Formats: sequence, structure tokens, C-alpha cells
Amino acid sequence: MFENTGFGRQIDILQRSMDASLLRQNVIANNIANANTPNFKRGEVNFESRLAYALESESRRPRFQEALTDENHIRFHEPLDYRDVRPRRVTDFLSTAENNGNNVDIEVESMNQLNNQLAYQMMTRSVADAFQRINLVLR
Repeated sequence: MFENTGFGRQIDILQRSMDASLLRQNVIANNIANANTPNFKRGEVNFESRLAYALESESRRPRFQEALTDENHIRFHEPLDYRDVRPRRVTDFLSTAENNGNNVDIEVESMNQLNNQLAYQMMTRSVADAFQRINLVLR
């Protein structure tokens, strides 16, 4: 019903962001649980920057229209659909915080967990507000 509307797009983006936030929460919890494990490398979740790039690429238009005479020609501008963006878990192999090869800093992970929890609460509040506005209009 709302697939091709601004409301449907907003809810879809929020739902995808909440899924990424849930994955991030699990990765952070895993990092904290393995804070004292020798040679453990912390994980991160990359999603928001790629989503922002995809949303920006949809509105960006090329300065001039290219002339494509063959379907195999490379386009100058190929917008990225935000629905194709997936959260990606990456492992940090480059840093080492302790002598045992572990790179988990418990203070940083605790702060990341708090920031992620606050972001998730903000997204759930945004979804609730959006449906509350729809409910208000329908009444």
C-alpha cells in the first residue's frame, strides 16, 4: 500500500537501519565478551555511510547526458538503489591495543554500545511518530 510513497520509503529506510543497529549491537556484545581473549580482533558494522552514498546518488544527476550507442557502454552515472545496501561486518586487523594481540578497548566498546542503543531508540521513536501521524490523518 505504501511501497511507492515517501512514507513507505521512510519506514523502509528506518527498518533497514534498525536491522543494521541490531547487528551492530551483537557485534559490540561479542567484542565486549572477548575483551580478554588473546589475539581476538574486534568487529565493526559498516552501513550508514554506504546508505548515505546510495541516497545521495539517486538525487545526483550528471552534468551532461552521455550518448550510449551500445548497451555495453559504461554509464557515467549509475545510481545505487538504497535497497541493495546491506550491513557489512568487518574485522579490524590493523590495530593492537594490548600485548596479547587483542584490540578491544572496553571503554570504546561501552561508548559504542551506548551510542548504538540511543540511535536504535531514536529510530523506534521515529517509526512510532510516523505511524502516529498516519493514525491522526485516518481519524
